[in-house]
Amino acid sequence: MESVPDLQKSMYMVVDGYPCVRLVNLSGEIGCSNPGRDKVVAPIIKYKNNKELGLPSAILLSMDDVQGFFSSNTELVLRKHLNVKDHIQRISNDSSFASNVAGVLVESRVEIQHKLKGFSPARKFPQAEFAPYHNTTYEWNPIGSGIMWKSYNFPVFLLSESSTSTLQEIAMKNEKTEKVYTTNVAEFDVVMQTTKVGTHDSESCLKEETCLPLGGYRWLDQRGESFAALDFYASICEFYVWSAVPPINNSSSNQSKPIILTVASMDAASFFRDKSLGADSPISGLISLLAAVDALSRVDGLDNLNKQLVFLVFTGEAWGYLGSRRFLLELDQQSDAVRGLNSSLIQLVMEIGSTGKGFSQGNKTFFAHTQVSSDTNEALDALKLAQDSLKSEGVTVSNASSSNPGIPPSSLMAFLRKNSSTSGIVLEDFDTVFANKFYHSHLDDSANINSSAIVAAASLVARTLYVLASDKKDSTSSALSSINANASLVEELISCLLDCDPGLSCELVSSYITSVDTCPSHYVGVVLGEPSSTPSPNQVDDISRFVWNFLADRTSTPKGNTTVCSKDCSNNGGVCIRTETDGKGICVNSTTRYVPAYSTRLKLDSGTWKVLPPNSSDPMGKLDPVWTESNWNTIGLRVYTVQEAAYDRLVLLGGISVTVLAYLAIVLTRAYITKALKQD
Repeated sequence: MESVPDLQKSMYMVVDGYPCVRLVNLSGEIGCSNPGRDKVVAPIIKYKNNKELGLPSAILLSMDDVQGFFSSNTELVLRKHLNVKDHIQRISNDSSFASNVAGVLVESRVEIQHKLKGFSPARKFPQAEFAPYHNTTYEWNPIGSGIMWKSYNFPVFLLSESSTSTLQEIAMKNEKTEKVYTTNVAEFDVVMQTTKVGTHDSESCLKEETCLPLGGYRWLDQRGESFAALDFYASICEFYVWSAVPPINNSSSNQSKPIILTVASMDAASFFRDKSLGADSPISGLISLLAAVDALSRVDGLDNLNKQLVFLVFTGEAWGYLGSRRFLLELDQQSDAVRGLNSSLIQLVMEIGSTGKGFSQGNKTFFAHTQVSSDTNEALDALKLAQDSLKSEGVTVSNASSSNPGIPPSSLMAFLRKNSSTSGIVLEDFDTVFANKFYHSHLDDSANINSSAIVAAASLVARTLYVLASDKKDSTSSALSSINANASLVEELISCLLDCDPGLSCELVSSYITSVDTCPSHYVGVVLGEPSSTPSPNQVDDISRFVWNFLADRTSTPKGNTTVCSKDCSNNGGVCIRTETDGKGICVNSTTRYVPAYSTRLKLDSGTWKVLPPNSSDPMGKLDPVWTESNWNTIGLRVYTVQEAAYDRLVLLGGISVTVLAYLAIVLTRAYITKALKQD
């Protein structure tokens, strides 16, 4: 041992994991936190359903047991969908047991998806309160347990695969040495500021500055013209961005082309904050949109399209449709962020939802969930035409079942709540219920999707948009058959946006930006400081900056007309891309902007966020929960060995006894020696 850090390293083992954190809204809390102001320390034990807890313990929990451990519902759903043994809902039904749960450690296992029939901590009808119809008891997500929407006054961590093996060994060691004087404990540092200060709703925690609003930035891209939108991660702000091809002449008032909005979402949710990948829901839709834009970028004559194609990729949709609602509000206000767009010109909203599971027995099957109107019927005809042109690829599109109450949970709901006559289609890989059995779960990763389905969806969308915007109705035309998604690009996007290897260090991302992180996460993040439509690059997360650069590049016109960046680039209607790779960048002719996405009921006033009363122009404002995330100083988990207190007391007693006996021995010996000397 050469230093104190070396001593600490030998004593304490830091455990890799992903925490469940505290989220707060206007009516209360969800998520997890230490119960007080201090760290929680407890012995590690393996969960056994029939075992009682005599002392506060850190419970090591397998994925098989998670839903039964947390859920307050009957286990009929678990038996039916998960095919696992019955569990007592220990947390909700056993108060004695629950009072001794000091913390929970959830195991990770390789390819656990193949062993589970499903796991979704979301509700059976996600965000039902925002539905534009009355049947909100319908179960789009029948396997959903809703456990991520409850509040737990103890810390919960998802372990990494390596940490799982280590903790299993430790729990087994504790079990074998129950009567030995030492035990291995877990120390949870998940102290949330809202818990410490006692601010248990959004309004109070924003006032006391113990939380920050969820949100970020969407990315808009325009081609002929098109929009797209971006996500913002952790402590870095997120924006939506829009980009136009050809660039919009903002000085001209003659913007009269009908607009076709193509929408996707890029924020995922999970019980565990930093393990929010959302591969099928919604990132497969985002990848389909990016690949569709790439396919259209190789088509000649887009400047002459009869309609304006607008691509939007929202963030914050899992938390009250933050992105889409903010977009609609800014359209109403005609802010600089959306200058050049007119809501009255929106003819159709086409949303690309989950597409990663639209593959079965060699066929790629998708379902069109519609809000019926004449424009929707035109879009369905275009989808049919695009399907016919892809017949050799085994691509089929069917209308969703008429027994459905309406469209599934989607950004289109925000548009319909704003204007019920909005024409819209949601393209999904399911008909009546989610095909994704891991919706809003950390298990919705790249192993849960099929790249061939995403490629097929991208080609289908690109061809449909071309048909709609060009009014060319011939499915056998060479122009239409030449529009194909790049399968290699889709594979690369999956590995970049959903895996840690290579993750954000992949060649595609590295050609545009210098990433800070390697492992991607699609959690929405929080808004720091004054939202701005002109953020500096260090305010925007890796994924947002990549998508911004990618779409600015793919939607720039004319192709190949680039120069080295200078101060005149933005003055001439251009943007600088690839500035992080060489320090200089390239100026391309593209209209691309970031726009912040956060609750329409929030305003930053003198550095403090304030909750505004509902606005009559925002029908969903009264329903807005105003989600925030609690602040914290540090989050950590470590394991170490401690001695039993009884043993410590025994050692102390033994030490005192030895000291007393030694003292008596010295006194007696001295007296004896003194007496002996006197006799001599």
